[in-house]
Amino acid sequence: MALAGKNIVIAVCGSIAAYKIASLIRLLVKAEAQVNVIMSQEATAFITPLTLSTLSKNPVLIDYYQPNTGEWNNHVEIALKADYILVAPATANTIAKMANGLCDNLLTAVYLSAKCPVLFAPAMDLDMWKHPSTQANISKLYSYGNILIPPGNGELASGLVGEGRLAEPEEILDFLVKFSTKELPLYGKRALVSAGPTYEAIDPVRFIGNHSSGKMGYAIARQLEILGADVTLVSGPSSLKAPDRVHTISVTSAAEMLNACETYFEDADIVVMSAAVADYTPVEVAAQKIKKKENEFSIQLKKTTDILATLGTKKREKQLLIGFALETNNELENAKDKLIRKNLDFIVLNSMQDKGAGFATDTNKVTIIDRSGNTNEFSLKSKEEVAKDICSIIVKLS
Repeated sequence: MALAGKNIVIAVCGSIAAYKIASLIRLLVKAEAQVNVIMSQEATAFITPLTLSTLSKNPVLIDYYQPNTGEWNNHVEIALKADYILVAPATANTIAKMANGLCDNLLTAVYLSAKCPVLFAPAMDLDMWKHPSTQANISKLYSYGNILIPPGNGELASGLVGEGRLAEPEEILDFLVKFSTKELPLYGKRALVSAGPTYEAIDPVRFIGNHSSGKMGYAIARQLEILGADVTLVSGPSSLKAPDRVHTISVTSAAEMLNACETYFEDADIVVMSAAVADYTPVEVAAQKIKKKENEFSIQLKKTTDILATLGTKKREKQLLIGFALETNNELENAKDKLIRKNLDFIVLNSMQDKGAGFATDTNKVTIIDRSGNTNEFSLKSKEEVAKDICSIIVKLS
C-alpha cells in the first residue's frame, strides 16, 4: 500500500472532533504506516494521550520537554523524520498560528520546522469556517504549499448545519493514499502479473499440475501495487489471499490463463509472467471419472500455447516484459536462450539445485539476466525481499 512504512505525524488540536483521530490512527496502522502523535494541551481535554498512544504504539508528545525527566522533545528532529504531517482536527486557532508563523507550543514548532508535505483537515463551527479571517488564513496556507483536506457538510456540535465538520477517518485515509500514490515511482503505470500453477483436466476429478504455490507472483503483485502501479494479477489455483487493492483474476488451465493475459496485455506497461504454466495438456478430457482397470494407462498430450512467447511477439516499444526460468541443468544457458527467444527485457532464473529456492517455499534465490547478457546474482532471501529486488529493476527501466 502507498502508506506502508511512511512516518506520519498527526498533530491533534483542541476540538470535539479529536475523538475521530482514534479511528484514523487504527486505519493508518492497519495500512502499515508508522504513526506519531503530537497534541496541543487543549486537545487532551477531548481525548486522552493514553488512548492515542495505545493505538499508535508510540508515545504521544505534548510539551517541548518531558516534565518528569526534563528530556527535550526535539521539534526539528520530529519534523525532519516525518514523511507527512497531518494537522487534524485543525482548529481556527491553530490554522491562524500556522498561517502567521506563531509558535507557542510543540505542535506549531514542529509545523514551522517541516520539510515534508503538510496536510490540514479543518474542524470548526460554520460561522468560524466562513469568517473572512479564517478563509484568508487558509489562502495563506495554500500559498505555503500546504494541502487542505476539505471539511464535510452536516450537523455541527453547535447544532448548526453546514460546512466545518472534520472529514471522516475513511475520507482522510483515502485522501492520504491518493496523495501519497502520486509520489510513487510507478504511479500511472499498469502492471500485469501471472502467478501460480495451471491445472490441465484429465477427467472431472484428476488433472496434470505442478507444485507452484503462487507465492513469488503474489509478492511481486503486492510490491508493484505498493510502488503505485495499477496491478492485475492472473492467478492459477492457489490458497493464497488475493493482495489488497490488486485486481485478481482466477483461472485454472493454461488456455484460460492465456486468454486472461492477452486480454490485459495491450494496456499493460509492465508484464511479469511468473506463473508455472503447464507445457502439455490432454488431447481429450474424459466426461466421466476414469476407472482403474488396466495395469498400464496412457494419456495423449498436446502442447499448450506458450504464453510468454505469444506475448513477446506482441510486445510494443517501452513495454517491459519479464519472464521466469526454473531450471535443473545448464541454468544460465537455458535462461539466456529463453530471454532472447521470447523477446524479454530481463529474466529471473531459479535453480532447483539451490536449497530453499523454487516451488512452495517462503524463500527464493534468483539470478537476474538482462538483454545485454549481464547477470546479477542475489543471495537467498524471503520472496517478499526478492520481489523488492525485481521491482527495483523494473522501476529503473520504467
